[in-house]
Amino acid sequence: MHVVYPVVVSALLFSIGVYGVLARRNAILVLMSVELMLNAVNLNLVAFDVWLRDRLHGGQVLTLFVIVIAAAEVGLGLAIVLAVFRTRQTIDVDRLRALSERAPGEADGEVRS
Repeated sequence: MHVVYPVVVSALLFSIGVYGVLARRNAILVLMSVELMLNAVNLNLVAFDVWLRDRLHGGQVLTLFVIVIAAAEVGLGLAIVLAVFRTRQTIDVDRLRALSERAPGEADGEVRS
């Protein structure tokens, strides 16, 4: 197996994920882009593990750890997005600049100190 093909596919997936993180405004799409980048890393780990013929299968073991971490990240990320949506009524990342809650009389552009 040529290692170039999975590496090129992984680079494309990672690039799409980076673009999604930088260009999207929706928090859920940003989380999906992060997952896409993690899957590109998983593809690289497995491809190099097979290419190097590792007896301990270190790349595949690391891939399992990344999958577990990604599942935990999705759970926590969605919980945070839901909590922010309940308080702010939006998940637009550009509108969520300040993490403090707004006072009843504050305008949208003001930030409390």
